Amino acid sequence: MSPERFEAVIVGAGFGGIGAAIELKKLGYKNLLIVDRENDLGGTWHVNHYPGLACDIPSSTYSYWFEPNPDWSRLYAPGGEIKRYAQDVAEKYDVRRYMRFNTAVDSVRWDEDARLWEVALAGGETLTSRLLITATGVLSQPRTPDIPGIDQFAGRIIHTTAWDDDYSFEGRRVGIIGTGATAVQLIPELAKQAAELTVYQRTPIHVVPKTDFPIPKVMRRLFARVPRLQRAFRMLTDGMYEISFVASVLRYHQFWWLNWSAAQSSKMLRFTSVRDKELRRKLTPDYDVGCKRPTFSNSYYRTFAKPHVHLQSTGIERIEPDGVVASDGTTTEIDTLVLATGFDLWESNFPAIEIIGRDGRNLGKWWRNCGFQAYQGVSIPYFPNLLNLASPYAVSLNFFDMMEYQMRHMNRLLGEVRRLNATTFEVTEDANERFCSRLSRLQRNTVFHRGDCANSRSYYFSPDGQTYLRATSTRTTVSEQTSFPLTDYAIS
Repeated sequence: MSPERFEAVIVGAGFGGIGAAIELKKLGYKNLLIVDRENDLGGTWHVNHYPGLACDIPSSTYSYWFEPNPDWSRLYAPGGEIKRYAQDVAEKYDVRRYMRFNTAVDSVRWDEDARLWEVALAGGETLTSRLLITATGVLSQPRTPDIPGIDQFAGRIIHTTAWDDDYSFEGRRVGIIGTGATAVQLIPELAKQAAELTVYQRTPIHVVPKTDFPIPKVMRRLFARVPRLQRAFRMLTDGMYEISFVASVLRYHQFWWLNWSAAQSSKMLRFTSVRDKELRRKLTPDYDVGCKRPTFSNSYYRTFAKPHVHLQSTGIERIEPDGVVASDGTTTEIDTLVLATGFDLWESNFPAIEIIGRDGRNLGKWWRNCGFQAYQGVSIPYFPNLLNLASPYAVSLNFFDMMEYQMRHMNRLLGEVRRLNATTFEVTEDANERFCSRLSRLQRNTVFHRGDCANSRSYYFSPDGQTYLRATSTRTTVSEQTSFPLTDYAIS
């Protein structure tokens, strides 16, 4: 029996996959398939549903520009609303019908003779496709810490990406590992229920006050009736976010004082929230603001002032069946262990599946041997007809900015492929080298290279110490996606 054949296969049904499908439909693609290993769409906003989950970017900005949502309940929307937004967009643009859930991809391989991608599914089925788009997101592979004894723990272990909504923390002795952006949202919520909560911190995090407020229903109705008003509101939040990103991250060498001011704001928040001097010292980072993802909360530091919340910052030596032994020799008995340990970004997410291109080149091995790179953050030499969304040099602090400019890239490139009635495209090695060299030079003035990030343990940095956020403004990036030389691709 011949493998099922498609014009395009998209791996991932999050906002990246949804956006890619919308763009392909606009270009005239009809025989599409979107596969996802989960049981519903939404990507990270489907997988994550822990207490306190919310967007850390203003909701008006964290959405497709072409599909504004007038009904966000707050400036920073809770996770459930973002998941509903994904469902609404998929329904409106009629791309849900292309989705096949509970379908994991084992590997993909380019067939040079047939000029097709072979997509091997976990169940043994193989598909073929002319075009392959990988939209597995940046944060999709959960990390479980390699701590001695964790497999012998007799209590309940819950990772934040596999939250059990039916599990009650009331009266529990809870330990939570991690103090990143997820933990900053979760820890205050756990403290409301747990009898004892011990937080195991490896790296302190800068937390600044969060200016959040509910959006009145009358304003939401007005947004729905007068779309231009909501556009104006979005332009305001976009502008504030972009100025902050460009100044404090991309042009740190000029605006370092903004990062310093943010650090002072975080320091003041710690001072007003935590009166214990030694505890404040343990919660104080020794790296610059901007080295890790920006984090906002009005309750995180206050939580540590509660008598039943304890901070352990000496490290973990091992886990025993009934508790955790810290590196200083102290043992804390717990019955529930929460893992807010983030994602395995560089080892298993770039790429999230095995991708074998032309001449047998393995993308994961090639990236690790030659450096993480991708032309315009989407195309890689030796991988014809592949668009790998959220590649190195694609990532922006706002996922939707990244997704929408990649949709523009798809429109320009695939529009030319269709105009020429061509069957294959591949970025040239020369174009990739020129682009990556330029982006690498632009990194030199960012906070990642000019600031003090040595102790940040930030996932922005690859194992070789480089960072692959796109060091250009959104305006510049969008302009490049609509005007890059088509000669940078070999189209045949």
